[in-house]
Amino acid sequence: MATLFISDLHLDALRPEPLTRFQALLAGPARQAEALYILGDLFETWIGDDDDRPPHPEVLTALADLCATGTPVYVMRGNRDFLMGARFEAETGCRLLPDPTVVDLYGEPTLLMHGDTLCTQDLEYQTFRRQVRDPRWQSGFLARPLTERAALAQKAREGSRMATQGKAEAIMDVTAEAVVETMQAHGVRQLIHGHTHRPAIHRLVLQSGEARRIVLGDWYQTDSVLVLDERGPTLTRVADVVGTRPTIAAPRARPGSAQITRS
Repeated sequence: MATLFISDLHLDALRPEPLTRFQALLAGPARQAEALYILGDLFETWIGDDDDRPPHPEVLTALADLCATGTPVYVMRGNRDFLMGARFEAETGCRLLPDPTVVDLYGEPTLLMHGDTLCTQDLEYQTFRRQVRDPRWQSGFLARPLTERAALAQKAREGSRMATQGKAEAIMDVTAEAVVETMQAHGVRQLIHGHTHRPAIHRLVLQSGEARRIVLGDWYQTDSVLVLDERGPTLTRVADVVGTRPTIAAPRARPGSAQITRS
């Protein structure tokens, strides 16, 4: 069986197509997979576990249905849904992963990240990230009424959109030095992340030898999915996986090959 990885779906009521593709993935190929990893930005916004605005309820139901079949689902918080908490886990059956996390994938220690911390040249964003990840800031924000939080999130999205338009592409991408330092610090030669919306498989050389960095694509246009098994990685589209299921075998007992080892 294969393990599936997705990120940056940015599910939102204003964009029904990605939601339809996501539901098809969960109802089909994901039920035959070793595990499903969602590496951040599942939602366009998530302003607390009480955020019941569409399409959140139907997404949670679809995830719960998948988990009930026995497929493990691991979710990493992204820069849009960093407020996911215990209630999200309880209602879906998913397991929230810290960022970063190292897992063993078919004998290969692999570093999983959302990817935003690798964009070290974007100093403005890194300052914002530190602020909203502060437990005191989060407690204050979550204490506000849902309607107020929604308004603040909308304002933040508009500000982020304007700021992004004025930044060079290189600033919003990962820096090579951060990638190398992070991989060597965790003792891995394989990294999987999202965030940058630049799907690709990059080859690089570390002190320990040849390595690869797999970047997941977004779901604005590419509906990217990574299919990984003993033969290696394949970056494809959800439409192709749902339509043909090229590398996902029939269900069988799960040997736990995607075991979390450390973070």
